[in-house]
Amino acid sequence: DQVASVIDLSTGEMVFQALIKSFNFERALMQEHFNENYMESDKYPRATFKGKITDPAIATFKNDGRYDVRVEGELNIHNVAKQLTTTGTIEKNGNNLSATSKFIISPEDYNIEIPAVVRDNIAKTIEVTIDMKYTIAENK
Repeated sequence: DQVASVIDLSTGEMVFQALIKSFNFERALMQEHFNENYMESDKYPRATFKGKITDPAIATFKNDGRYDVRVEGELNIHNVAKQLTTTGTIEKNGNNLSATSKFIISPEDYNIEIPAVVRDNIAKTIEVTIDMKYTIAENK
């Protein structure tokens, strides 16, 4: 719930940044293990994505409506950067944009080690859900 993001509508470039410690869990012990044992959030405090909507004509979003988009870029988690290509939807209504996407990542791909004792209780893949709201800034 605590992600910063910007989209440049003239180029389709986008950036996301999430503080790892901002992830909340039902149980405090789960959150502690997530931050200290798996994500090492004191050492690697952020996850970032820098990418671009691949169709720049769509990225201008001149008209209200729903746009299916493809995004390519670099996802950096745990100080490991990997190329990511995914799809999503951006809906424009006046000066407001809503962006949604879902994709799967593997902790193993980002050098996140899960101790053997709990490995069977931790998902092998993680579904990442993006649900962002933007306001289009007026050019002055």
